[in-house]
Amino acid sequence: MRISLMAEKCTRITLICWLIFFFSAAGAWAQAPGSSAPDIAKLQAALDSQDKRLKDWANLARYREENSKVAQPQPDEDRVVFMGDSITDAWGRREGVFFSGKPYINRGISGQTTPQMLIRFRLDVIAHKPKAVVILAGTNDIAGNTGPMTLEEIEGNLTSMAELARANGIRVILASLLPVCDYIRTQTDRRPPEKIRDLNTWIKKYAETNGHTYLDYFSAMLDENQMLRKELTGDGLHPNGAGYEIMLPLAEKAIAAALGK
Repeated sequence: MRISLMAEKCTRITLICWLIFFFSAAGAWAQAPGSSAPDIAKLQAALDSQDKRLKDWANLARYREENSKVAQPQPDEDRVVFMGDSITDAWGRREGVFFSGKPYINRGISGQTTPQMLIRFRLDVIAHKPKAVVILAGTNDIAGNTGPMTLEEIEGNLTSMAELARANGIRVILASLLPVCDYIRTQTDRRPPEKIRDLNTWIKKYAETNGHTYLDYFSAMLDENQMLRKELTGDGLHPNGAGYEIMLPLAEKAIAAALGK
């Protein structure tokens, strides 16, 4: 938890510096003879985005209203919460079908890293009293979305989420990171395949050692070059509809195993 708080503090300092830079630049650009309205509008949008992130770094507001409308589960309800980043966020919203008819709750947020998810874990997972949680996280940590992160720091945040879930009687399903590819655009520069493999190896071992369920998306989506299959993605990072069709039964099988079905 101390690592997460330190990461948040560093991120806040970074954002403050950027805001100072942007405001200074805005004044200079507005006074420049060649400044155009689109340039200023673009700068204002960037300022608004950074200001919003500074005020709510973990994006607790994203699901606040939706969470207030979620009823307590019925005694026989196999409620499951999916916690993750854009790969979870897009599932059933932009691509694929998200478990039609199932009492499953999507709590993914695009671009997020494990320290951000850890902060919102109580509100977006524990409060819903699910029987299980599916955690898919870490690719944005490797990419440095909220600053440099070591594998040990990522592992620590995943461990903390798993421990919080177990302490509240929630079965834990830890998903592997998906592979990436450069067939459409370059992805391996920010997400080196060896780091993805190393983190997946740790996730699998941690799950087995601690009695959690390991959900292996990675192996099912690889091609002969050990990259994400081109037909399963539109950008080399996120799954398309065909990708989610592969992921869905794997997730269902893992949930059944976790719940002892």
